[in-house]
Amino acid sequence: MLRVFAVLRLHCLCPLLALALASASAAGDRKAFSTSQTLSQEASTLVRLLEQAHYNHDAVRAADYAEVIPDYMSDLDGQRLFFLGTDRAGFMEKFGKNVYYNTAFLGNIEAAYDIFYVYQNRVEDRIAWIFEELKQDFDLTADETYRADRTKAEWPATPAMADELWRKRLKFELIAELLNKKSVEEAKETMQKRYSRMLKNLGEIEGTDLAELYLSNIARLYDPHSTYFSSATYEDFGIQMKLQLVGIGALLGLEEDTCVVKEIIPGGPADLGRVLKPNDKIIAVGQTGAEPVEIIGMKLRKIVDMIRGPKGTQVHLVVQPADATDASARREVAITRDVVKLNSARARAGVFQLPDSEGKNQNVGVITLPAFYGPAEEGDTDGEKTSASKDVARLIDQLKQEGIKGLVLDLRRNGGGYLTEAIELAGLFIHKGPVVQVKNYNGDTQVDSDSNPRIAYDGPLAVLVDRFSASASEIVAGALQNYGRAIIIGDSSTHGKGSVQQVVEMKQLSRALALSPAKTGAAKFTIQKYYLPSGASTQLKGVVPDIVLPSIDDFLPIGEADLPRALVWDQISSSKFSGSPLEPKILTPLRQASLKRQSELEEFGYLRKYVDWFKSRQEEKQISVNLEERQRQKEADDQFRKEMKLEKERLAQDDFTYKPFYLGPPPPPRIKAPKEDEEEDFDFEDDDTQGYAKADVHLRESLRVVADAIALAQNRELWASTNRPPLTAASGG
Repeated sequence: MLRVFAVLRLHCLCPLLALALASASAAGDRKAFSTSQTLSQEASTLVRLLEQAHYNHDAVRAADYAEVIPDYMSDLDGQRLFFLGTDRAGFMEKFGKNVYYNTAFLGNIEAAYDIFYVYQNRVEDRIAWIFEELKQDFDLTADETYRADRTKAEWPATPAMADELWRKRLKFELIAELLNKKSVEEAKETMQKRYSRMLKNLGEIEGTDLAELYLSNIARLYDPHSTYFSSATYEDFGIQMKLQLVGIGALLGLEEDTCVVKEIIPGGPADLGRVLKPNDKIIAVGQTGAEPVEIIGMKLRKIVDMIRGPKGTQVHLVVQPADATDASARREVAITRDVVKLNSARARAGVFQLPDSEGKNQNVGVITLPAFYGPAEEGDTDGEKTSASKDVARLIDQLKQEGIKGLVLDLRRNGGGYLTEAIELAGLFIHKGPVVQVKNYNGDTQVDSDSNPRIAYDGPLAVLVDRFSASASEIVAGALQNYGRAIIIGDSSTHGKGSVQQVVEMKQLSRALALSPAKTGAAKFTIQKYYLPSGASTQLKGVVPDIVLPSIDDFLPIGEADLPRALVWDQISSSKFSGSPLEPKILTPLRQASLKRQSELEEFGYLRKYVDWFKSRQEEKQISVNLEERQRQKEADDQFRKEMKLEKERLAQDDFTYKPFYLGPPPPPRIKAPKEDEEEDFDFEDDDTQGYAKADVHLRESLRVVADAIALAQNRELWASTNRPPLTAASGG
């Protein structure tokens, strides 16, 4: 362990910071926080664990711990609205130099409390100011703008600059409410409630919440997936945090005081209803017959409790869609609470009819896999002992009986699951051999291979991926690409998560904590990285498709590369395997044929039109706070969406006909909240839960690429180097 000793010194604070601290300490009705002996021991133990066992332990130095201070400030004040630039300078001067020593050797995290006291003071003063401002009239005719996303902005340098920032902020919020069909008085009342709720939430914060936040920032110095769980969080949500999924089947998290949908669990109510997506922001939660309660700034534990409820009851969520181009966009969705049902999350398939070169229909199969699930997984209420690989094998048998000539494996929005299932599933398409390499923090590498020589399907194969395809999905896609067994199609890259985390209870790491009668928390930390058979990591870069299709996902901050301090991409030695990437003489004609269609087919014009519009709106960092300008923009956006919806319906008439196959009962019809007035309901990626999406451009093109591969396989001149048709499995080991 790196040992650093320092002399603690007192530093003079800037006048504003000193005044804030004095004001905070003088407030007798405020909570005063302190670090218990057990928590102090946990803090020291956490640092030792990260230094000794984290995969990235060699990359973090004692001096890097100073970054915890601004990171913690950002967790409290993510939009850089309450603190001042002088606060940051004062905190860095007082605490920055000794974060490592204080935490590692003294178990001292008092900085977390002192910074919070200043934040509390800033918030209370600002909200009092806001309440006075709300009594005034707002000029919404001025030619002014507001930067809606201030996560990377500087904190205002002076109180006067903060006042000016907040005047624009209040106009921004007011216009958002007015665009959602509220009167000025109703809008101001909503804003008054919002900041009253913020004050209430502020008063409910406990010292353990602050400790969890502070220590999690220490863990995230090493990588973005490492964190610290307080004893309450660990107890409430369990090692896998699965209890958060009860109710609607969505994994939730907090980002800058806002509840964000981190993951949609296959087979859960949110998945079946298709009304939520990853990165959607939940603004308010309501129960049937009651007004929704705004939850911005609320504890995650409390939000989860509001969303949970008896099976069969409905919860109403006010959501800001992840792909919304206007920060004022709101959508109310209704979700019927239920448990996650594995049967609804199982692989499904379809046989599509595509014309061949002679115009005759040929059958091409599609298998959609939402997750790499295993037998008796939590939530398996159907009692059937199945798994992703077994289900895909069964579907392949059914599709082969239908006489398919090619196959598409759809791994879009598949966030991963069991590593063993990824290995077994890849093995359905190769003879045998390495599928993934795993390297631990000591540099030791293990090769995990498919040892079953049986090939379930040996014909032309494509794997369809997107930016949400992560972990096990990337392993399968990357391995099949390494073997030259499949052509990979989709977004510019997959998600890029190539790391493995472990959760350990703190009392397992220290004798003193084990003997303590107090409850302890837990640490989640990264212990391994994944590598493909070729030795290339899936971390950060993900898997780059052979054929890239236009997608709005490429303009959303949803990949591993968008996370701060993500582990780097690297490469290790290749494993010994019998295969190689597709040769140019095979890949080039397939890619050229696709590019030709992308330049000529009407559906790609439709897709590019939406992507270009979305990209241009995303690039608008400064948002007008002129009401008329915002209304014109909203009307233009609504008109665009209406036109796109009509165009999509027209393109859907050319969808390939298909026959669906299910391993269980078909999923229930999609549940939608009733629309208000003439509200335009257009979801670019909307799909039909009882079948396949209409005008799914990416799937349609994947089917065509497979059809091209089928035709290419008729050309025996291309067999010379492989002794087998393109995109088919080798027969020997």
